[in-house]
Amino acid sequence: MRAAATLAFAFGIVISTMAHAQYTGGVVKIGVLSDMSSLYSDLTGAGSVAAAKLAVQDFDPASHGMKVEIVSADHQNKPDIGSNITRQWFDVDGVDVVVDVPTSSVAFAVSDLAREKNKVFLVSAGGSSDLTGPKCSPNTIHWTYDTWMLAHGTAAAVIKSGGDTWFFLTADYAFGHALERDAAAVVLANGGKVLGSVRHPLNTQDFSSFLVQAQHSKAKIIGLANAGGDMQNAIKQSADFGIAAGGQRFAGLIVSVVDVNALGLQATQGLALTDVWYWDMNDANRVWTKRWQAERPGKLPTYGQAGVYSAVLHYLKAVAVLKSDADGKAVVAKMKEMQTDDPLFGKGNIRPDGRKIHPAYLFEVKKPEESKYPGDVYNLRATIPADEAFRPMKDGHCPMVSG
Repeated sequence: MRAAATLAFAFGIVISTMAHAQYTGGVVKIGVLSDMSSLYSDLTGAGSVAAAKLAVQDFDPASHGMKVEIVSADHQNKPDIGSNITRQWFDVDGVDVVVDVPTSSVAFAVSDLAREKNKVFLVSAGGSSDLTGPKCSPNTIHWTYDTWMLAHGTAAAVIKSGGDTWFFLTADYAFGHALERDAAAVVLANGGKVLGSVRHPLNTQDFSSFLVQAQHSKAKIIGLANAGGDMQNAIKQSADFGIAAGGQRFAGLIVSVVDVNALGLQATQGLALTDVWYWDMNDANRVWTKRWQAERPGKLPTYGQAGVYSAVLHYLKAVAVLKSDADGKAVVAKMKEMQTDDPLFGKGNIRPDGRKIHPAYLFEVKKPEESKYPGDVYNLRATIPADEAFRPMKDGHCPMVSG
């Protein structure tokens, strides 16, 4: 494992060559820790590294007398590997901030290490809302989305359309558990019923037994509390069991443009979903996407990758104001003090519990005949204002703000 991690460290990307002594080791070092090879690699992975590079370019380190370097590694969706890489980065390689980190169990481990070592952790792809709840940290900011936001956007919309009985198909780790918990709470609060649930291992290839249980529940809605390849495989294999023919519908609680492209519009048309960023939503997103595609030709960026760009840009602004990256807690405090502002998410703010605030959007997947070009997959149905998109801070039980 050490050999693999060492190999990953070799891919450092030096963005600027000016260095001032107030920066640890003479350089601000960013570690993109991601899934480079498995079920979340299209959602994050190399695309997140490309997004971080764009943020550094747009910040222009030389104009601030800074040198910035990016390193990356594959945590393989395993907390022990993620922890070992992060510890090596912090203790030996001089990394100041870790970004991205899909898989909430890995994100929790990295958050603990960032606090222990007084570094910075910017979560873009990890989803558990506990990161700004019981497990909040003065060294961590949860940037892009979370399970509370997804559940309250999608589940509430599905219930309003008549989907009042649910069965959950849940990835058996921290993210899946939190997503099921948050969605079930919405279902019950809106007068619906949860008829059961089943948990499956991460990166499951055969969903047969799980789909049979969902089918036998007779629930109107099968809530997919999973993501990436797991969500895709469940929907693909559902045709063998006649799920749709039997009148049951899926609710994808976390869906990206990558998922829709992989499954096709024929299979996903009409699917309601909640997201915070869509590449084709406005001109600014489209311009940024073209730049990102210079390194990722033929691909489309996701919410997580857009979040990496936004988070890294704001981090560098805060470091420039402080003229130091040495005290991670101080950097995070400065990030919270400053208003966020970037081309992809516009203006926003970061709450004391570490939750980055911006609007969310309820989309519906287009019918095949509505799509005009590749990646033209969503119709916007509603905008959820920033002050309503995320869980109220008083309900999160974050020790930093509630006790």
